[in-house]
Amino acid sequence: MHDNASAVGGTAVRGTALSEAAPVAGRAGPARIVVMTQPHGPQVLAIYQAGIDEGNATFEEAAPSWADFTATRLPGHRFVATGAGEPEVVLGWVAVTAISGRPVYAGVVEHSVYVRPDARGRGVGGLLLRALIESTEAAGIWTIQSGIFPENTASIALHESAGFRVVGRRERIGRHRGRWRDILLMERRSPVV
Repeated sequence: MHDNASAVGGTAVRGTALSEAAPVAGRAGPARIVVMTQPHGPQVLAIYQAGIDEGNATFEEAAPSWADFTATRLPGHRFVATGAGEPEVVLGWVAVTAISGRPVYAGVVEHSVYVRPDARGRGVGGLLLRALIESTEAAGIWTIQSGIFPENTASIALHESAGFRVVGRRERIGRHRGRWRDILLMERRSPVV
């Protein structure tokens, strides 16, 4: 399962804590979507770790190093949302991995999307998914998929609003924090590719 969630907390990740970034509550104006780069790394990983700590985002136990993170995510499809007037503040991120090295699956990717807890409810996740859909369709990718814990109802609703649908439930697919967990397999098939 790849991860899919909104992030929470003020958890430290490799020396950077979410609480160290400027708060976003009450900010006016839209978020801005930009290509994810190395300077975004500490905040991206902090948001990821916060989602991990929440317990309903992923089977992962800890965010990877930046080098490992970037090595597994496809470079043409990694974005962050920043404050419109504050490009140094990362509000959320989205990225994809290839599901297989086989040519027949070249148009299928699995994605993750995470949003800072104080940026939730402001449309950041939807903006990130729209940017991802545009980039993947432009690259000829026909399916974006994700495995989401059924308890992560906010992520399920976000994905449904972006045109994803549940295509199955994988029961007791993995152990997480001492218990078996199911995932819902969600996908979006491009109508133009």
